[in-house]
Amino acid sequence: MRIHPGLPALLLLAACSGPESPKTATTPPLPDLLASHVDSSVNPGDNFFLFANGAWLKANPIPASESSWGIGNLVVEELRTKIRTINEEAAKAHAPAGSDQQKIGDYWGTGMDSAKADRLGTAPLNELLQRIDGITNAQQAFAVAGELNRAGAGVLYGGGVEQDPKNSTVMAVSLGQGGLGLPDRDYYFNTEAGVARNRAAYPGHIARMLMFLGQDSATAAKAGAAVFAFETELARNSRTLDQLRDPWANYNKMAVAGKLKATTPRLDWRAQLDSYGLAQCDTVIVGQPEFLAAVDALLQRTPATTVQNYYRYHLLSAFAHALSGPIDKESFSFYGTRLHGQQQQRPRWKRVLDSEGGDIGMVVGKVFVKDYFPERSKQRYTKLVEAVRSAYRNRINQLDWMSAATKEKALAKLNAITAKVGYPDKWKDYSTLRVDTASYAANVLAANRWHFDDQVAKWGKPVDRTEWDMTPQTYNAYYNPSNNEIVLPAGIFLLPGLPDSLADDALVYGYAAASTIGHEITHGFDDEGRQYDASGNLVSWWTAEDSTRFTQRAEVMAKQFDAYEPIPGIHINGHATLGENIADFGGIELGLDAFKKTEQYREGGKIAGYTPLQRYFLGYALGWLHQQKEESLRSRLLSDVHSPAQWRVNGPFANVPEFYGAFHIREGQPMWRADSVRVKIW
Repeated sequence: MRIHPGLPALLLLAACSGPESPKTATTPPLPDLLASHVDSSVNPGDNFFLFANGAWLKANPIPASESSWGIGNLVVEELRTKIRTINEEAAKAHAPAGSDQQKIGDYWGTGMDSAKADRLGTAPLNELLQRIDGITNAQQAFAVAGELNRAGAGVLYGGGVEQDPKNSTVMAVSLGQGGLGLPDRDYYFNTEAGVARNRAAYPGHIARMLMFLGQDSATAAKAGAAVFAFETELARNSRTLDQLRDPWANYNKMAVAGKLKATTPRLDWRAQLDSYGLAQCDTVIVGQPEFLAAVDALLQRTPATTVQNYYRYHLLSAFAHALSGPIDKESFSFYGTRLHGQQQQRPRWKRVLDSEGGDIGMVVGKVFVKDYFPERSKQRYTKLVEAVRSAYRNRINQLDWMSAATKEKALAKLNAITAKVGYPDKWKDYSTLRVDTASYAANVLAANRWHFDDQVAKWGKPVDRTEWDMTPQTYNAYYNPSNNEIVLPAGIFLLPGLPDSLADDALVYGYAAASTIGHEITHGFDDEGRQYDASGNLVSWWTAEDSTRFTQRAEVMAKQFDAYEPIPGIHINGHATLGENIADFGGIELGLDAFKKTEQYREGGKIAGYTPLQRYFLGYALGWLHQQKEESLRSRLLSDVHSPAQWRVNGPFANVPEFYGAFHIREGQPMWRADSVRVKIW
């Protein structure tokens, strides 16, 4: 997935910036986008990320409402303005009930009505809170967990309905670990001082949230400590971030009445599945059996009051943004300020749009692409995909470490990759989702349940390979191994302030072909994606010798990133981030190969003092123009499979021979890596 720790930087799209105005004699020339960001006081051989982006970073401090800031944030600001207009127009339209406009307008209207949210308090959650209040034993607790997960308040376990990794034509039920309130499993145990401080503050936050439900301070304090201890046990039995990236180890098919029952003898999965409408489901895929076994045992020995408080906390936390101001502010104080360094909340309208994106974003997306992403833009980036695919095809053919047998299958997989660009050709039907004027929280709850039920309804039906998991206005992209597809939403091709006509190929190829398109295609061949075949099935299609050679080469990259220490005491996890680092490196190589076939590269003329090759590397670095507060960096180092932005530039560049020549990198400089330890994979 192509995303940086805050928001991904996005790419050029003239249509999204509005029509270009004809030049006049009085129009001042625009400063070159790449050159204007360069900090000439930094030697590119010392820190290329700061050389390429330093001037902009110095001039653009992180706003108080944000945990990070970069080009991606500027894109978000521009797109929020456009989407706000869509919402406000829908709210004024008085559209027919059930129409897209009615859903958008009522969601926006309830979201913006903070006075009503304050009056209602936790009332929209009363039904679920009463179910929690009625828990007296482990069996009831497990049943209520099912209701909460359907409502969007993830507790005890995770799961859903998705393609069977070993048979991509079948939709299967998956179950696995989940239910934590801190960023990830390691946050419960890491001893770094900042992590320890945040961990120590977590029980107090839980207590303050429980006080909104009427608990006195002493009772809530005891409850907070007990809930934290309960979650710590869940974390202790959870797999680490890097362990979760092994698709074979996380694939355990179990009969519901057989092995699953033996693994969790006191958890009534049959009743749980039936309650979801999965009465005919007799087999599930379990990611982490030891975790579910631990949940079984933990529920038996944990007092019902502790489980109730654990559920209450997660329910309030999941809906805090849609409840009263005091609840929302307490949640923000912990997750926004303490864990990510935000000093103040974004304006309410921005927060409502952010929530809307997850709840009914595809409904809004239909309007968005009609207004802001024309067909000609979709075709442009579809062609760029094929240029990158061609470059990869050539690289595979030229590999000296891969056998002909594996090359043949790798090429078949590459040729079979589906590219979804801009927006879906077939829009999802949201007609059964009810959005009304009752309350903001009620609409969020309805959307959560609708999405859950929609996913469950896929079980037993043919796989719909036309479906998108991101909305067109999403600022991200992804590779789906089960579909063997790359998905590139319209939002990923937007950069404010620069029309396509003023963007040279070097910038475009570094920024789009490398950091997005090449990155996503390479995910099909990273340490995890390479284990899926052309049809999207988890199967061993490599020769044993080639698999060993790949692993040896990948280990060089894991070791390289293990050595980086962004915060004293917290290193990048080289294995947890390996797939993303391989994809970054592969994207750079593929984008460069494709760029070398352009007229600009062949002619070699300079722009703003930089050669085409230099501008290519500057263009890639522009994609990671981003800075984040230490609090956010700390959280993400322990929970994110992506390396921080600076290392997504400096790390892979240190392995690219053309980079050394372009910027005269010399031995002894920090960016220099001896040829013997440079990564060489694709």
